[in-house]
Amino acid sequence: MDETIKKELQFLGLRTIPENWDAVLSEAKRKQPSYHRFLTNIIEKEYTDKKERARLARIKKANIPELLVMETFPFSRQPRLKKKLVMELYDSLRFITKSQELVFIGPTGCGKTGLATAFLIHAINQGSKGYFIEFGKLIHQLFQARADHTEYKLLKRLQSYEILLIDELGYNIADKEQAGSFFELIKARNRKHTTIITTQLGFEEWGTFLQDKHLTAALLDRITVNCTVFNMKECISIRAKNIVYATKTQK
Repeated sequence: MDETIKKELQFLGLRTIPENWDAVLSEAKRKQPSYHRFLTNIIEKEYTDKKERARLARIKKANIPELLVMETFPFSRQPRLKKKLVMELYDSLRFITKSQELVFIGPTGCGKTGLATAFLIHAINQGSKGYFIEFGKLIHQLFQARADHTEYKLLKRLQSYEILLIDELGYNIADKEQAGSFFELIKARNRKHTTIITTQLGFEEWGTFLQDKHLTAALLDRITVNCTVFNMKECISIRAKNIVYATKTQK
């Protein structure tokens, strides 16, 4: 490829053409397409490549600790979970188009984070901007932001995500100011963007970590306006175990 053309393509942000120049020319000589088809093929390849790079960039920025997708979720090991209803919501993307809250409630190891992550990844793959954060880290960031006067900037960023996954709600106790900031975040996102929450605690127990019954009531009132609850309380732990005992067997 001529260096001038290469630089011009790079300036335009086109990567597929220079990376596949020889293959594109070879295919054109072999198939001899019309000028219209030749240009259309090049544009389609550039579009597909740019779209895929954008998707991968969104996945990377989403801070997802483990890329768990729906295809790998072991529904057969959780027969109490209604697969048909789960997949209908997942495939329709109604949780995004309707700005629903998704709440996964269940014991440790039952797969609630994996299932929630699958919804997050699916939305990102379809073009949404998303983010994953543990509740403990979230309230710590809110505490730091309040201390250095950047709370508005942090809340604005978290409010902007089209889908936000807050994992393990209730593992950490929030103080009054943190609980207030968390409430403001949920209130700002409510009915505008999708928020996914995973927790071991039923709604009636949320006051134990928010420590304010009035704030808890106001929070739940907003969340449950447009919400799908995945009650996984009776689901079993599916987390793999690998235990080695370093003691002798007693006779």
